[in-house]
Amino acid sequence: MDDGLPVDLDRDWEFLLTFLPVGWEEKAKELGALRRCRKVPNAAVLLRALLMHLAEGCSLRETAVRARAGGIVDLSDVTIKNRLQGAGEWFRWMSTGLMSEWVARQPPEVFAGRWGVRVVDGTQVKEPGPTGSLWRLHYSISLPSLRCGEVHLTGSEGPGSGESFCRFTVHPGDLLVGDRGYATPVGIGHVARAGGDVLVRFPWHSLPLWVDADQTFDLLAHLRTLHGTALGDWPACVKDGRRLIAGRVCALKKSAQATEQAERQARQRAQHRGVQIRPGTLEAAGYVFVFTTVPKPGLAPMKALEFYRGRWQVELVFKRLKSILGLNHLRKGEDQSAIAWIHGKLFVAFLMEALLRHGETFSPWGYPLRSPEPAQPLPVARGDLAAPPPADRHQPASEPAGLPVELG
Repeated sequence: MDDGLPVDLDRDWEFLLTFLPVGWEEKAKELGALRRCRKVPNAAVLLRALLMHLAEGCSLRETAVRARAGGIVDLSDVTIKNRLQGAGEWFRWMSTGLMSEWVARQPPEVFAGRWGVRVVDGTQVKEPGPTGSLWRLHYSISLPSLRCGEVHLTGSEGPGSGESFCRFTVHPGDLLVGDRGYATPVGIGHVARAGGDVLVRFPWHSLPLWVDADQTFDLLAHLRTLHGTALGDWPACVKDGRRLIAGRVCALKKSAQATEQAERQARQRAQHRGVQIRPGTLEAAGYVFVFTTVPKPGLAPMKALEFYRGRWQVELVFKRLKSILGLNHLRKGEDQSAIAWIHGKLFVAFLMEALLRHGETFSPWGYPLRSPEPAQPLPVARGDLAAPPPADRHQPASEPAGLPVELG
């Protein structure tokens, strides 16, 4: 014992279990993580062993040695691997519950209280080595709370694996903020049909813009009118099939230093792809421009560009997941093992966030109370985590729920 409080691992473990969703032990059997209780008497023992591998970064062999030495469970490294492989859906279900109870609660005033601002992005997760498997994680966080609201896992190639607003659930009042990969008419149409709005940066030549149903919008001609620090704000439309979606282009001229850097990066990308750079690409590199469906009275151009700056927060989330939890070092080669490992890592991340959220509140007894009522059945779908927003945006979310999204 040092000068601080004594360490009681068993007591700390019991405290940690109080954060898990109601019914988590029953779900271990229902979802196939604990089909046989041979050598593993219950779900808590299984979870404790698997977290040694997922949270502490121990190898499978080291996990087996530690679990045996600590008197937790006597399993071989191969058995632990097999147990992890069958626990992917269990981890996904528990992560959904943690998001619903601890992460998805948003304050009623988010960016002046008018929208539920959500930043979406994707990142790749790769197994080390030249032939390692590659996956794409699609993530959504809320501003300014930085709380995760939706996660999807797909392959990195093939149909349905690309970045798109269509992957995310949209509710009226949502404002989805995305980078260039999300600037497609189909994705923008998906958000608009659900009653949401978008604010997305776009490549100058990849998102067709229109003045009306027949006349195209000349982006470069409008950008040339900007001088100094003047802000551009012009009405423009996007066509989703036959539907014309009204919006605006907000733009700002970059400084000389930022323009030089952007032009250099554009030339490097063209050289890497083995193509000749287009003159319009270099000209557009001197500006920052976004498309939004929010009308001008509700979002001034300066505010729109400030909102887009918040997109970098999701990049920081990815950096934390990869640097702190090792999400960028996928150790599993088989698809089922890789999916289970990634869901296990996300479960650790959400459990850590739940602990942090709990630390922001106060209760005399020091741990969350649990209702004795059994958990409601949850429809399980492979490949995604989704914390549904409450029916009333001003009320906290209740029970965890899943969305039937297929794994790409």
